[in-house]
Amino acid sequence: MPHRSRLSILLLDLPPEHHVAGTDFWAGATGRSAEPDHTDEDWASLGSFADGWQIEIQRTGEGTPPRWHVDIETDDIPAEVARLEALGATRHRDMGSFWQMLDPAGLVFCVVGIQTGEAFERYAVRWP
Repeated sequence: MPHRSRLSILLLDLPPEHHVAGTDFWAGATGRSAEPDHTDEDWASLGSFADGWQIEIQRTGEGTPPRWHVDIETDDIPAEVARLEALGATRHRDMGSFWQMLDPAGLVFCVVGIQTGEAFERYAVRWP
């Protein structure tokens, strides 16, 4: 069954001890204000860039190293996970409503539901 997906969000995963400094740095580096998510104090957004690409800042838990990861959004999570596994990815953690995966080199990425609305509709790739 066909489904659609797109690489859509770059997340800056910052542990508590780096969260404020990292947020301030990336806001300054991009020339954007870090807009807090009023429903979740661990999230802020630097907004949309080219082709609806989002940059988000996430406060992680203690012990998680600072890192970047990308989200692939899709209208069919199981189908997209299977497609990516066929390309060499592995399932890392079932997060309930999404999957945390590893690429062949061990880099973390997530497969999530649609997050960007109109940008998803405009830029998603249809897979057979």
